[in-house]
Amino acid sequence: MPSLDQLSFEFFREFSRCEYCLKAVGLRETNRKDPTADWGAFSTEVATVLETPDTLQLKEAIVYYLSNPPKKQVVDDDGYLGWKESIPDHQNQAELILRLVCRVRNNLFHGGKFNGHWFEPQRSEELLKHALIILSACVRAHHGVHEAYVQKAV
Repeated sequence: MPSLDQLSFEFFREFSRCEYCLKAVGLRETNRKDPTADWGAFSTEVATVLETPDTLQLKEAIVYYLSNPPKKQVVDDDGYLGWKESIPDHQNQAELILRLVCRVRNNLFHGGKFNGHWFEPQRSEELLKHALIILSACVRAHHGVHEAYVQKAV
C-alpha cells in the first residue's frame, strides 16, 4: 500500500487529468468565462456506472462514499475551523458521488486535511482510495473522456 503522501499525489494527478479531459471534450460549464469542468454534466453521462456498478471494488467505493461522505470545512461562530456534515446539491446518486469526490479534492487542496501531518489519516486514506476507483470507472465509462485520457483525442 502506498503511503498517504503518495496516495494524495496520485489522487491529485488523476483528478487533474480527469478535469482536463472533461474540459477537452466540451464538458464545461457554459455560464462561466473561464474553462471549468462540468462535473454535473459528466455525472449525467456516466450515471449508469455509478448507479449500477459493474465490479465489487466500485460498488464498495460507492457504498463507502454514501455511508461516510466527506465533510465540508467551515468556520464556526467563534472563528475556528471545523467540519460540517453537508451533502452537496445533486440531481441523482451519480452527481452526488462525483460532487463528493470533488469535495475531497477541495478539502485536500485547500488545506483542510493536511497541516504538516494528516488529519484523520485512516479516513483520508479511505476517501482517496475510493475516489481513485470512482474516477477510473467514470473515465472508462465515457468514450470521449476515455479517448482524451489516453490522448487519442483532445
